[in-house]
Amino acid sequence: MGFFLETLLGGLMTGMLYALVALGFVLIFKASGVFNFAQGAMVLFAALAMARFSEWFPGWLGLDNKIVANLLAFVAAGALMFVVAWLVEHLVLRHLVNQEGATLLMATLGITYFLEGMGQSLFGSDIYSIDIGMPKDPMFLFENTFQGGILVNKEDLIAALIAAALVAALSVFFQKTKTGRALRAVADDHQAAQSIGIPLSRIWVIVWTVAGVVALVAGMIWGSKLGVQFSLATVALRALPVVILGGLTSVPGAIIGGLIIGVGEKLSEVYLGPYVGGGIEIWFAYVLALVFLLFRPQGLFGEKIIDRV
Repeated sequence: MGFFLETLLGGLMTGMLYALVALGFVLIFKASGVFNFAQGAMVLFAALAMARFSEWFPGWLGLDNKIVANLLAFVAAGALMFVVAWLVEHLVLRHLVNQEGATLLMATLGITYFLEGMGQSLFGSDIYSIDIGMPKDPMFLFENTFQGGILVNKEDLIAALIAAALVAALSVFFQKTKTGRALRAVADDHQAAQSIGIPLSRIWVIVWTVAGVVALVAGMIWGSKLGVQFSLATVALRALPVVILGGLTSVPGAIIGGLIIGVGEKLSEVYLGPYVGGGIEIWFAYVLALVFLLFRPQGLFGEKIIDRV
């Protein structure tokens, strides 16, 4: 029982990180109807900015305190993601209002390559580290309940708690604030939202900025775990099945989808892997997403796209 709970808890923690990346897709799609293929590049670009600023600021400002340097780096990287959001809206989105979905999709592919190239030009192409003080050593829980206890990685646990807190804050933001209600109105109908005085351009800047901050937190966590390298952009590919499973238009769907896939990957690898030669964790999420595409393409909590047109 203890081993099962250990595997289950590991899957839940991984699932929260998947949900965090998937949330970036959902936020932008809800507000603009754009499936943002640039989300992975945004994670990479933000992580590069965070890693390099945390290296540069101590030298520039004569700082010895790592916490202060990381806070300044986070603020600077967040401000940079706001600039990216502003440029995307002013140079791309406002010229593509009411265009076909394929046109918008190609635009996000262009943004992807631009961010990857600009990130390499500004910050370099080496492998960088992000040291935010997250503990690497494991710990044992419930030692008095289960023999040997449940082994938990402290870094994974803290990362999952950070992801959960951000997801909860964004859920409150969408449901309880005036700006959040405006974002939901734009998601329902762009033209109707404009007719009642909601500025579409400002809403798009806000939602791309929020998605950029989400990408920054995700990049910071994954960069701390894996190092900041250009393969980090592929983290978004791990979130695609989450989006398909939960639904492109649902914030709760991103959370539930991430948890289902995180747990499913871990349990299937541990309990089914030995019988099929292993490697289930690599393809499990994509097979599950394919099943949903065949039988419920809108996902668990998403609405049919045809209803939004």
